[in-house]
Amino acid sequence: MTLYSFKPAFQALLRPLMFFLNRRGVTPNHITLAALIMSLFAGALMMIIPGCQIFFLLPAVLFIRMALNALDGMLARECRQTSRLGAILNETGDVIADVALYLPLAFIAGSQLWLVLALLFCAVLTEFCGLLAQTQTHVRSYAGPPGKSDRALLFGGWGLCWPSLAPWSNLVWGARC
Repeated sequence: MTLYSFKPAFQALLRPLMFFLNRRGVTPNHITLAALIMSLFAGALMMIIPGCQIFFLLPAVLFIRMALNALDGMLARECRQTSRLGAILNETGDVIADVALYLPLAFIAGSQLWLVLALLFCAVLTEFCGLLAQTQTHVRSYAGPPGKSDRALLFGGWGLCWPSLAPWSNLVWGARC
């Protein structure tokens, strides 16, 4: 089971906000860029202040990013704002945001760089395979191991429990590959 099974309910909660944003002239690309900038900023903060309580920021950023990702897709589809540029920006932005948010995990004391890099490689490969599936089936796959939302849940939970889970970090990084 994946978090994507809850996507319709999550989108229903966001739909009023989507209509509000559409009436204000906000485009999916605006939302995608906002999510990317937020992720880059949060990732930079976590790299600058490693080993600090700043990792409590991770769950909030991952949740907001998940909501923004849902909103940009809903705006594109439901408000007929799809574009080729938007599709490229969305997929590229997601991968860059993942790297920005998960790379700082390598700077935690005791964290193994090679495990974090392997985690990032697997995350990028999962997104690539989801896009590759779309070329064959015309349906974007969001499955794992783990998919974007499931990664966000796992690392958001890790961030909520930081620093008590810090000694187990390398096990978490390795298990997610």
